[in-house]
Amino acid sequence: MRWAVVGVALGLALAPQAHAQEVAPSAWSGNVAVASQYVSRGFRQSWGQPALQGGIDYASPSGWFAGTWASTVSPYFVEGGHVEWDLYGGYAASYGDLHYKAGLYYYRYPGAEVSATRTSMNYGEVVLGIDWHDWSLDYSLTVTRDFFGYNSQTLGLGQRSHSRGSGYLSAGRHFDLGHGYALALHYGWQRVNHFSSYSWTDASIGVSRAFAGFDVTASYSRGWNSAGVFRDYTTGVPDAQGRIRTSYPIAGTWILTVGRTF
Repeated sequence: MRWAVVGVALGLALAPQAHAQEVAPSAWSGNVAVASQYVSRGFRQSWGQPALQGGIDYASPSGWFAGTWASTVSPYFVEGGHVEWDLYGGYAASYGDLHYKAGLYYYRYPGAEVSATRTSMNYGEVVLGIDWHDWSLDYSLTVTRDFFGYNSQTLGLGQRSHSRGSGYLSAGRHFDLGHGYALALHYGWQRVNHFSSYSWTDASIGVSRAFAGFDVTASYSRGWNSAGVFRDYTTGVPDAQGRIRTSYPIAGTWILTVGRTF
């Protein structure tokens, strides 16, 4: 569910990109980061706890790219899950100042499932995107039967409905503030097919700067859901002390990330 991975892949294939560094001549690159928490599409997947993240990418001169990325997550957010593991590949090219890409992304949560229904949380999306100067626009369409395990059984809504065809629209703008500082704005809208009450929007703002070879980013993110279905979010599974953990995972929150690309 990491929306930023789309931009990372394009940056590797089409440097320079606003937040990407130069790709090594081998076309291979990697990244590691420590974040105060992992927030994706407005959701605090690490339940407000620190997250360790990293990935490896390949971008060919002809425009084809592939990669993998992972982050720690919380089992209080993803039942039985401790890691989000993303696999992706696609093609990116340019026409003048317009950059475009198309890719297939698969998001895995090893060991995670909704135990009451034995439903997997894994899902796949086709992603299309364009970048023009400092603007970016991406659309992700769910092609697997379910988006993040959402269906009639897991949500208790409807009869035998699944969420294939859900879509996420992401728009962003980058600003060079000078003296090495950059500002990034993001707005996203997730439509959950057949379960509109679970759709939401999210937005974030972040400032980043490079220090001694490390990229430091401070950002603020929050989400909105008019139906209020996420206000007491829980997997419903007791923890080791027998407590049911609940939270409001799209509430406004700050994130500090320190990372390095190599």
